[in-house]
Amino acid sequence: MQLNEDGLIAATQAIIGTTQGQRFGVAVSGGPDSMALLALAARAFVGQVAAVTMDHGLRTASADEAAMVAGWCATQAIPHSIVKPDALVSGNVQGWARTQRYAAIDRWRVAQGIDWIMTAHHADDQLETMLMRLNRGSGVAGLAGVRARSGRVIRPLLAVRKADMLAFARHEALPYADDPSNSDPRFDRASLRTALADVDWLDAIAAGRSAAALAEAEAAIGWSVGELVARHVRAGEDGVTLDRTDLPREYLRRLVLAMLTQVGADMMPRGDTIDRAIATAQAGGQASLGDWLLSGGVIWRLYRAPCRRSNRP
Repeated sequence: MQLNEDGLIAATQAIIGTTQGQRFGVAVSGGPDSMALLALAARAFVGQVAAVTMDHGLRTASADEAAMVAGWCATQAIPHSIVKPDALVSGNVQGWARTQRYAAIDRWRVAQGIDWIMTAHHADDQLETMLMRLNRGSGVAGLAGVRARSGRVIRPLLAVRKADMLAFARHEALPYADDPSNSDPRFDRASLRTALADVDWLDAIAAGRSAAALAEAEAAIGWSVGELVARHVRAGEDGVTLDRTDLPREYLRRLVLAMLTQVGADMMPRGDTIDRAIATAQAGGQASLGDWLLSGGVIWRLYRAPCRRSNRP
């Protein structure tokens, strides 16, 4: 993809179809990537763009960075808003920040009547995501990496290298800030980014094409699983049944997860847990999946496990 207005328009159209009459919100952290995207979007979609910055409040500099974005937007007549989290930090800090960011920005999108949120994820982000998930043993869905479209969030720059975006920001004299967490070795992604810095034999653009192909494969599998659920999963008084089990293991995994979803299970098993349950059911046995039991045989049945009796008087 060419990093210019025409390239951005073409990439956006490939994701959502027509851009006529659409309003775009650009999520801008203040880093060079998001500033480059904002500048391009404002030129490509004149009068259709607003910007939003999430101030997580995790660093003392974050308020200044949000103000920097607001100041630049004012010079370009781009509407800009600053949003903040609505919950205190808990658990994994990066996971919390990501969840809060997407939730707050989507509330802003709805309130502003905006159709799509653009983020500045690029080819290097995609490569890092794929390698991290490969290292965790992910399947097709995980290795598909960052999706070009997820709900109302679109990522039109997945075919652009980070270095090109930085060069664009510098050429256009855009103000930007560097987030120190991007190089903090305490975070997995930052550690991987450091390890990849001197690796020149990995092609991020080619990896992005592989991720896109895997995303299409995932969508195709998801479609066929939907067909199988409609034909072979039936709800009963005490659970659900599956009347066809002569299928590849990947389909069985997804069908069992669909059954758990139908009964409202609180937790979704993954990896070895669900594989062991499937092997047990294929052998005609019974396996525990949290608060639910999966029994095998000709027809598989998922039903709630009976309450355990206490030995206390």
